[in-house]
Amino acid sequence: MKTKLFFSVIGLTILSAWSMKQNEIKKLEWLIGTWETKTPKGSMYETWAVKNSSEFQGKSYYIKNKDTIVSESVRLLEKDKKLHYMVSVAKQHAGLPVDFVSKNNQDPSYIVFENPQNDFPQIITYKKINKDSLVAEISGMMNGKQMKQTFAMKKVK
Repeated sequence: MKTKLFFSVIGLTILSAWSMKQNEIKKLEWLIGTWETKTPKGSMYETWAVKNSSEFQGKSYYIKNKDTIVSESVRLLEKDKKLHYMVSVAKQHAGLPVDFVSKNNQDPSYIVFENPQNDFPQIITYKKINKDSLVAEISGMMNGKQMKQTFAMKKVK
């Protein structure tokens, strides 16, 4: 009897720890889908999909004159109880991903990722406005000046 109780407690503890670890990425399920914003370069889209229980995949691309131009790909993954926004941009950083780590945040509709060593941006944020709109922002220092770009996006799928 004691052996069964012991193994039951161990099993529940492991299951509880695993589910707590997986909860951070679940808070961002509102990102899943395709988002659009208008820019001088044309319509910019950001698409997010679930890869597995601890990773989302995203990409940003422009459509201009029926041409699709991919600007970046992103892996949003949960590891070490943090979310990592790992972005790869063609012709930057030798094509290697740059890792931005989430700050502790209790608000599931708002997330901040930071990488103080990156050239620009050093901060990436996403804020859910409602189920069909969000604001993404990149900011930080560039050439000695504080810079910020804001992208108001509408969900299209």
